[in-house]
Amino acid sequence: MATPLYIIEEKKLRRNLTLIADVAAKADIEIILAFKAFALWKTFPIFREYIDSTTASSLSEVRLAFEEFGAPAHTYSPAYTDEEFDEIVRCSSHLTFNSLSQYERFRERAKGVSIGLRINPEYSEVETLLYNPCAPGTRFGVTADKLPAQLPSDIEGFHCHCHCESGADVFQRTLVHIEEKFSRWFPQLKWINFGGGHLMTRKDYDVALLIHLMKDFRQRYPWLKVILEPGSAFAWQTGPLVAHVVDIVEDKGIQTAILDVSFTCHMPDCLEMPYFPDVRGAEHYSHLSPLTSHRYRLGGNSCLSGDFMGYWRFDHELQVGEEVIFEDMIHYTTVKTNTFNGISHPSIGMLHEDGRLEILREFGYEDYRNRMD
Repeated sequence: MATPLYIIEEKKLRRNLTLIADVAAKADIEIILAFKAFALWKTFPIFREYIDSTTASSLSEVRLAFEEFGAPAHTYSPAYTDEEFDEIVRCSSHLTFNSLSQYERFRERAKGVSIGLRINPEYSEVETLLYNPCAPGTRFGVTADKLPAQLPSDIEGFHCHCHCESGADVFQRTLVHIEEKFSRWFPQLKWINFGGGHLMTRKDYDVALLIHLMKDFRQRYPWLKVILEPGSAFAWQTGPLVAHVVDIVEDKGIQTAILDVSFTCHMPDCLEMPYFPDVRGAEHYSHLSPLTSHRYRLGGNSCLSGDFMGYWRFDHELQVGEEVIFEDMIHYTTVKTNTFNGISHPSIGMLHEDGRLEILREFGYEDYRNRMD
């Protein structure tokens, strides 16, 4: 197998989509795909069998929704620009403003879409500040004290995002804060979007609790259409990144297996979060143990000094040319890659249910060159 290669597995993708569609039907809500976590548009025909809409946060994502998914986007951006706004409206069904000043600036040009405001309940249990949208000083959303008692008549919805790969119990606690601060405005609205981060396809996620919470909410506010827009949940554990060992080097007793992939280029969340990915056939160690044999730090092939992670113990001595497989590398990873250092970008493949591997996209020199054109 030529590597590096992301492989999305159709069977696992359909498993997630089936669960998500079932939750939406039982809870009487709409669940849509967030492109910020997954945007492999050649899989959209499969998605259209299960969902009807997507959410976008830029002109490129909006066009992807309209032109490739085949439906107008639910759009939110921290700040719209004059040059892009009219095209964004053309390709959107819902449009959420991040601030009252943005709303005042663009409201007259937002004709034909359902307008919303992003709200900030000032509560989130996301511990990593890089991913916490409600951290003090956040640039996201309007707090309750800044809203007028009577909303402008063209504001039809609220958008609220507080989670990151969170459980239903976190949503249950967060919902209390959202209602306490903002329910006084609910009678003036038609819809509410509770954002992403609802990791309902994770094995230990309490799906029954999520459905109960949503049914309960709908009973209290039956006129409100409820929307969730998870990203990770759709592509959670749907496929790996396959790499090969290119070289093995040693310094001060540390063996590093240098791979034909890069953490900073191809798995940036590992360094940003940070988190240690699962490596097939290996056990992760938080520190280097002198008693552990076949232990390696895994290194990327860029010139960034910190392009490595470790340590993993294998059950054998690694050899040049051997495969190293990083599990669960489809959501977020595929949309955040870059071509720093001109490192060869992994191809993208789909493993179909019949066992056939289809290469959806290969990357070459022209892709790197044209970004600098």
